[in-house]
Amino acid sequence: VDEFFGTLRRMAGEGHSLIFISHKLHEVMAISDRVTVLRGGRVVETLKTADTNRRELAQLMVGREVLLRVEKEPGKIGPPRLRIENLSVMGNKGLMAVKEVNLEVQAGEILGIAGVSGNGQRELAEAISGLREPVEGRILVDGTDVTGWQPDKLIPHGVSHIPEERLREGGIKEFSVAENLMLEDHIKHPFAKGGLFLNFGQIAQHCDNLIQKFNIKTPSRDTPLSNLSGGNIQKLILARELSRQPSVLIAAQPTRGVDIGSTEYIHQTLLEQRARETAIVLISEDLDEVRNLS
Repeated sequence: VDEFFGTLRRMAGEGHSLIFISHKLHEVMAISDRVTVLRGGRVVETLKTADTNRRELAQLMVGREVLLRVEKEPGKIGPPRLRIENLSVMGNKGLMAVKEVNLEVQAGEILGIAGVSGNGQRELAEAISGLREPVEGRILVDGTDVTGWQPDKLIPHGVSHIPEERLREGGIKEFSVAENLMLEDHIKHPFAKGGLFLNFGQIAQHCDNLIQKFNIKTPSRDTPLSNLSGGNIQKLILARELSRQPSVLIAAQPTRGVDIGSTEYIHQTLLEQRARETAIVLISEDLDEVRNLS
């Protein structure tokens, strides 16, 4: 990023006009001379960067006061819920992506895993959530060895996963909001009888409750997922995964690409889930996010 910004400054010094578009306020403050804030497709304000700050820009972007730093109370730590022993996982290129990793996450704890993407974080998350078979080692959830379990068995055991690729791994863009909220849960009681006959009334009520509770902005529950903004897709995935009341939550890059208002909401929601004695693994490139939440 520093090298890229150096290139932009050289271009500006050579007389080029540059437009830098970002929701990352520290980058906007570092690189720009003037800032124009858009909200709802309209220009809200144009300011000289030297005359403003991150808090003012955040308020202009969202239309209300935004907490740039979460207020985190000391957590009530319980017994271990997730234990990983000597875990090794192969990557897609045939090389070992995770090598003999050991970690333990207790109830009511957020464990932060920081680092640039491509250093084994994805493979680790996929192994814990049942999307990738480990080469060796063990994964235990609430004392049960779940190594090699598939997601359809892990989810009922209390493991939820917020993937870093929202549309490719977290949802189906052609499906409606309601269908995406019900993925993996549509065959369970009270949403279905015998796994065959859907109870559409219960499904509609459940989805409407989640849309309201998690403040998902959508015209209706029948709207295709592809019509939602990135922040609202992330809220939908969060709503689906947390509605299962997990004992272990894997949150991979939970705020990547979302606006500052959605970031604030997601952070607060993760802290609320922590208070429910969930063991949370937070994987993020954002060092401020790791430092503030874990």
